Amino acid sequence: MALKRIIPCLLYDGSGLVKTVKFKNPSYIGDPINAIKIFNEKEVDELILIDINASKQKRRPNFTKIADMAGEAFMPFAYGGGVKTFDDFATLYKLGIEKVIVNSLIQEHPETIKNVIAAYGSQAVVACIDFKKPMFSSKSPHSYTGHKIKYDIIAYANYLVKELGIGELMVQSVDKDGTWEGYDNEVIEQVVSSVDVPVIAAGGCGNLNHLKEVLYKSNAQAAAIGSMAVYSKKGMGVLINFPTRENVIQE
Repeated sequence: MALKRIIPCLLYDGSGLVKTVKFKNPSYIGDPINAIKIFNEKEVDELILIDINASKQKRRPNFTKIADMAGEAFMPFAYGGGVKTFDDFATLYKLGIEKVIVNSLIQEHPETIKNVIAAYGSQAVVACIDFKKPMFSSKSPHSYTGHKIKYDIIAYANYLVKELGIGELMVQSVDKDGTWEGYDNEVIEQVVSSVDVPVIAAGGCGNLNHLKEVLYKSNAQAAAIGSMAVYSKKGMGVLINFPTRENVIQE
């Protein structure tokens, strides 16, 4: 059995780390370099950093700050936010970023993604599928930048893998983000069953049982943790956290 991965997912607003609830109301967490140093000590499997404002503010990645962060990370490091051109990808890979996470670029310039995959391989690009349930319809892919996505969740996942050649998917529930209520296991399981690439579950993790459920029942290959990685408990103060692998291994 392939090793199940647990990945802290850090949100960056351009100056510091923040945490959102349902993609809204960001609360300041602290300095990214300090957090990365602590995660080094905790020997995390991988690390994800998302600049949540880059695409909204139409700005490029801050390569200087990303270089500082990547230089501190002793684990595989994935970055997403504001990546628009082939040169942006190339620069990030040179800085030590192993995977680049794309979202709005999928709708804006899918050919750029194909070109990057042709040059660097499918494993170098992760596509993030944000999804939510509108009030009067079923759960569907969601674009925080306002793009129209014509696919349902499963069709979108297959488009990303079969048409664009994406090597890994990050499937994230907007409705679960920051709630501590657990992952949307139903959607995660459906996506895992429909594609032949690794799936990272994201959105809602609040305890060890949530991790066990999504990794061993929904069968995601990896689980991203946000609030659980930066707070001591729900409603309590900032504390960089990471569960020990022994506590998450399937019994």
